Amino acid sequence: MESLTVIYIGIIIYLAGMLGVGIYASKKISGTEDFLVAGRRLPLWLCTAALTATFFGGGTIMGAGGAAYKKGFLGVIADPFGAALCLFLAGLFFIRIMRRMRLTTIVDFFEIRFGKTSGLIASIIMLSVYIGWTGSLLVSLGFILHTITGISANTAIVIGTVIVFIYTMAGGMWAVSLTDFFQIIIVITGLAVILPIVISKVGGFSTLVSSLPEDSFRMTPKEGGSIEWLNYVRAWMVIGLGNLAGQDLLQRSLSAKNEEVAQNSAYLSSVIYLVFGIIAVLIGMAGSLLIPGLENPELVIPKLAINYLPPVLASLFISALLAAVMSSADSSILACSSVLGKNLLPWISKSDSDRTILKWTRVSVPIFAVLSMMVALFVGEVYTLLLDSFSILLVGLFVPLTAGIWWPKANTTAALSAMVLGSVSWIAFKFITPGIPSDMIGLGVSIGAMVLVTLFTKDKEVANPIKDVDGNILPYADRLGTLSLFYREK
Repeated sequence: MESLTVIYIGIIIYLAGMLGVGIYASKKISGTEDFLVAGRRLPLWLCTAALTATFFGGGTIMGAGGAAYKKGFLGVIADPFGAALCLFLAGLFFIRIMRRMRLTTIVDFFEIRFGKTSGLIASIIMLSVYIGWTGSLLVSLGFILHTITGISANTAIVIGTVIVFIYTMAGGMWAVSLTDFFQIIIVITGLAVILPIVISKVGGFSTLVSSLPEDSFRMTPKEGGSIEWLNYVRAWMVIGLGNLAGQDLLQRSLSAKNEEVAQNSAYLSSVIYLVFGIIAVLIGMAGSLLIPGLENPELVIPKLAINYLPPVLASLFISALLAAVMSSADSSILACSSVLGKNLLPWISKSDSDRTILKWTRVSVPIFAVLSMMVALFVGEVYTLLLDSFSILLVGLFVPLTAGIWWPKANTTAALSAMVLGSVSWIAFKFITPGIPSDMIGLGVSIGAMVLVTLFTKDKEVANPIKDVDGNILPYADRLGTLSLFYREK
């Protein structure tokens, strides 16, 4: 049997399996809470797998592999290093109190803490972020299938979009979590298999290090002015801080069966993600020696798999690449649908019954999938679109989210100012000062607005306390993620 035939068969079996899991998971759905947060019943192993797989998308394997191919470690500060930092910070500073609030979406937090208008603005920001992010993932999917089958990248994007939205629409968070568990196993197995093979083809790790450019393993700029260092700080912050306000991250934490699971799944995911993210980076760097001069470096990892792996292992690894993309795409589409069904629907419909919310959440899955597909069809580079998507979260939502949890005096007027001014300044300075990272300017404006407006209005406006979804005021105590790995919540 020809090697490509084996690869095709393996991919077909994998895709069919994912659809089967979605159909199975659909039987667990009895209401909106089951669909959006898996009934808040995810155990540690499943919550960790879902969280890791969500982050471990095309941006890491395709985007970071390609960036490492060109620039080494300095090219991938944002992902995987910044992303691993994000998971750790989420577990330490954010997750416990938000799980205690029993939220369904991140927008719920803004509505409770800062009012309905802030929730509406947060919803609009969130949808723009995740449509863009899903688009970047579908670009990765098109690259993979185009590389191994020869079909056009656009056709591959359409095929992948259809498969993802079918199992996401059928089973919601249960389908996403179960498929993510299988997908992350395939991903880490594939990476673990291909790394020693490509390292041996290079001549060993010492040869890899000596053959690469001198500064390939540097983690800080060797020289340069303030703009270069500002871009370096931006690389750490754009995902490291920006995605702390992400619906995909929070949705897994809210699906955990208790605070302990929510906290510890973030810590475990951070470690797993960093280890295997570095493996993907090393594979990309080895590829720069084995396949030099690639016109599109983001294709380096699938090309290595086809060139250097036996057919069965190549089939496994290509499935791993598909798994990485689809595990993030399903989460991103579900994030959009969750926000629409839970937070935007009340603005456009008088009915807020559980059945109506579930219906609109499910119906919106293919809508957001198609919108993301349209973005993907007009975008060519994964890593840039990935970072731009999270820049929106950084300038628009990170500051009011952090202040809302850690600064009791932060009020509604300040939060609205931070959201609007941070976002507008980010867009404006993209055109005014194109040589300076505008998201850093937007972040500074957002922080300034939050602090100054709060201080100027604190005597006139009483800040809303943190409450759970039933309206019970929650104390500010026990917000840090300091529960033991062996602690059991009573």
